[in-house]
Amino acid sequence: MREEKILVVEDEKSIASLIKQYLAMKGYDVIVADDGDKALSICYEALPQLVILDLMLPTMDGWEVCRRLKKDPATADIPIIMLTARRDERDVIEGLELGADDYIKKPFSLSELHARIKSILRRRSSTSRSGELIKVGEMELNADTGELTYEDKSISLTPIETEILKVLIENAPKVVSREQLLVKVWGTSLGETRTLDAHICRLRAKIKELGINPSLIVTIRHRGYKIAV
Repeated sequence: MREEKILVVEDEKSIASLIKQYLAMKGYDVIVADDGDKALSICYEALPQLVILDLMLPTMDGWEVCRRLKKDPATADIPIIMLTARRDERDVIEGLELGADDYIKKPFSLSELHARIKSILRRRSSTSRSGELIKVGEMELNADTGELTYEDKSISLTPIETEILKVLIENAPKVVSREQLLVKVWGTSLGETRTLDAHICRLRAKIKELGINPSLIVTIRHRGYKIAV
């Protein structure tokens, strides 16, 4: 049986109950908080292995909860999956910029949520920190630590960003379809391709911060993405 503790932050009782029952059935230890203040208190005390965080919460919204958790060294490494009913992709990008590892748009399937959880926890537990290095030109990706280096600068990628870039580099110069990336990165094809698109957008922004042309990651319309080599 799994020992991972998961904090579900959701003010809609029916959704929170459904998620808790499903994840408990899968062997997780599930705690529920129905507002932002409670979420922070529980998180600091229980130190869960993962947080499922709704954005629209009473007392304190999900963005602020995420911001505070990622600023505190004691909780900064806890992965966060955001839940949102909002359709504006800018809201999602803001969450990723605050340090969220992933997000799912409502309504969602419990099997998709479970696949995302397994994917994130698997990457965390299997990270060897041995320093697998992958190069594209002058750019170097440490696939174990998520550090991306170019010339004398470096930037940290999230586990999902690291995995996306790794898959694209390993398949270059071939096009990798959105569906293939969903399967390779999240272990399921059930997710929205817009989820992937938002991560690509954030990944391009980080590449640009290093002084690399963000068009290194090429969008092939109606097909997917590839690395320009």
